[in-house]
Amino acid sequence: MLIAGNWKMHLTLDAATALAAAVADAVAPLHAHEAGVAVALCAPFPFLHAVAQAVAGSGVTVGAQDVSAHAEGAYTGETSAAMLVSVGCTYAIVGHSERRQYHGESDTLVADKAAAALANGLTPIVCVGETLDERRAEQVEAVVGRQLDAAARRLGDDLARAVIAYEPVWAIGTGETATPEQAQAVHAFLRYRLAEALGTGAADAVPLLYGGSMKPINAAELLAQPDVDGGLVGGASLDASSFAALIAAAVATSA
Repeated sequence: MLIAGNWKMHLTLDAATALAAAVADAVAPLHAHEAGVAVALCAPFPFLHAVAQAVAGSGVTVGAQDVSAHAEGAYTGETSAAMLVSVGCTYAIVGHSERRQYHGESDTLVADKAAAALANGLTPIVCVGETLDERRAEQVEAVVGRQLDAAARRLGDDLARAVIAYEPVWAIGTGETATPEQAQAVHAFLRYRLAEALGTGAADAVPLLYGGSMKPINAAELLAQPDVDGGLVGGASLDASSFAALIAAAVATSA
């Protein structure tokens, strides 16, 4: 199980360092690692090195919110996977709905970013999800299936080394949350598609995260679903006590 916080474009360097240290302190008594629960903080690029130093030795890992599809070169403003590894990153989010919506990222580009991450030892958290209009049109499986298939075609068997995050776009930052049944239905579909691509055993080992207004009040019920293996957490990850409560729910579920 994996609980990954996505801080998005929030905080200052001092605030980010303090929050990372507070998370590390709050997580320590939970013995998350021993319970099989990994914890990651996905911070803005300028803070990654400082956050990695703040959580060093705690078992909390660090991730980036994006990564370039290019290894190096004349790509002003881009950050390569090798750069992220050099400052202590373990994970990189790729294809978040906000990147797809505001930066026009295609399924193909997202898959290329995932491949670049894996080639440098980073674990990509590949995001998939539908808009409210697509859900109302009963296109959920078509949309998330298309997004996952693009990654499967690009990565082949290496897809088994990725993390998949289902984030219903209509539930991100809105306070709305998919019901546990809705989340499980999509996660079960994703597991089925992974099994088609990788085989059942490998598919079962790929973590499937739910991302969409997961909070302490709903985490236990969401994490109890058979195909929900953790969360990609936005707002609740900006408060150490709330984030620790989510981790505690994951530990309890794993027990």
